[in-house]
Amino acid sequence: MFNSLSDRLTATFKNLRGKGRLTEADVDATVREIRRALLDADVAVSVVREFTGRVRERALGAEVSGALNPSQQIVKIVNEELVEILGGETRRIRLAKTGPTVIMLAGLQGAGKTTLAGKLAKWLKGQGHSPLLVACDLQRPNAVTQLQVVGQRAGVPVFAPHPGATSELEHPSGDPVAVARAGVEEAKRTLHDVVIVDTAGRLGVDAEMMEQARQIRRAIVPNEVLFVVDAMIGQDAVNTAMAFDDGVNFTGVVLSKLDGDARGGAALSVASVTGKPVMFASTGEGVDDFELFHPDRMASRILDMGDVLTLIEQAEKSWDKDEAARMAKKFADQEDFTLDDFLSQMQQIRNMGSMKKMLMMMPGAQNIRQQLEQFDEREIDRVEAIVRSMTPHERVAPKIINGSRRARIARGSGVHVSDVNGLLERFAQAQKMMKKMAAGGGMPGMPGMPGMGGGGARKGARNAPKKKARSGNPAKAAQELRDAEARRAAAPKALPTGAAFGQQGGDFDPSQLNLPKGFDKFLGGSK
Repeated sequence: MFNSLSDRLTATFKNLRGKGRLTEADVDATVREIRRALLDADVAVSVVREFTGRVRERALGAEVSGALNPSQQIVKIVNEELVEILGGETRRIRLAKTGPTVIMLAGLQGAGKTTLAGKLAKWLKGQGHSPLLVACDLQRPNAVTQLQVVGQRAGVPVFAPHPGATSELEHPSGDPVAVARAGVEEAKRTLHDVVIVDTAGRLGVDAEMMEQARQIRRAIVPNEVLFVVDAMIGQDAVNTAMAFDDGVNFTGVVLSKLDGDARGGAALSVASVTGKPVMFASTGEGVDDFELFHPDRMASRILDMGDVLTLIEQAEKSWDKDEAARMAKKFADQEDFTLDDFLSQMQQIRNMGSMKKMLMMMPGAQNIRQQLEQFDEREIDRVEAIVRSMTPHERVAPKIINGSRRARIARGSGVHVSDVNGLLERFAQAQKMMKKMAAGGGMPGMPGMPGMGGGGARKGARNAPKKKARSGNPAKAAQELRDAEARRAAAPKALPTGAAFGQQGGDFDPSQLNLPKGFDKFLGGSK
């Protein structure tokens, strides 16, 4: 969403590089470009005026004039001011001390409240809570049914005592206030610790909608009232947010459709104008495309400095620790990296979500955005199909894959033979890299760094004997594997760790060591 703003700001800061001193004219030109970039992103004019004023004031002060690198100091100031207008710090849900925590959702029709209710419930469930969804939107046709479907996908129960309107011709009936009150009582009875109340929206702000929202708020006394705003509606989001703040006095903002191609002015304006923090963001159509909003991380994304912390959190959440331990052991034992391992790693990456989104969180990703946009997410599916079309022995010993086997694999996976050839070539390169790393050579292409290849490789590694390749004959390969296990079992066991000279006590005899005279008194257990 912030691609245009990020490009404009990045280009502005490039003009400052290499300057040892910034004049007032340089600062004015930079602030002018920042103002244009923000206005082009549809940020509210009042927010732009306040933001650029603070940036200019700080840029002309001693903070920049005394810096060793003034251009970097300007970027630092802009980053800090962006964090400030985005809310300053991460705001989490305030949980009730006793009874269930009640969360009420409010917003315009079409903002994505119902879908977001399911996403929030799934996120809270992953945090160890037991949420209950309450269907209080009895006016929009099939809104109750939609919430039930979303709740089923999220694995969260839905309290819906009234079916609501089922068509445009049907006059809305039922009391949403009574449903909300009954939903909280149901949560207490069934021991759910979080209640999420989905309320009705409208195509515009009107008195009837606000009065209904006020009545629900008074009936359930929510701990949090979250205003769901479509991040694609631009400056109009500010007027809507102020109207809802006056009507229901919301406590936090949730941005929906943050993965859209709009300019993102709503995200930069709502928190600053209303003084209410942005708490969550919906980043896709899937029930898992939902995340806690971190102002500092979002500012880093806008300035193309990446969001590595979010990337690490996603990896920790989705990565299979048992599989990672198995691969680490295999790596330490210098075993061959097979196509089964390659497939397992590809599946681990897919579990983390969209490759495009992950790569866009890397610093400097804006420079390769065009290539990332052309990346086909289905490539991982094609790779998996190719590997699964191989026999178990072909995955372990890919050198036996000749022309006829490649044609059979291509037919089985629905791809061309050239695709199979390309995968095998890429795998051979990955296998060589893994072998080099396991042998102590580290990552190639980074000389002079210990453990990272080049000058850091251990001495004599090039002259080390090559590991014998596994035979293409299945029976012979199995026999070689049994012989290797027998040799490993017959090899003398290494001394236990914990003592500098091996195991102390028992058969240990200091006289067997060629030590200087009188040195034995320093050994443990000697007199």
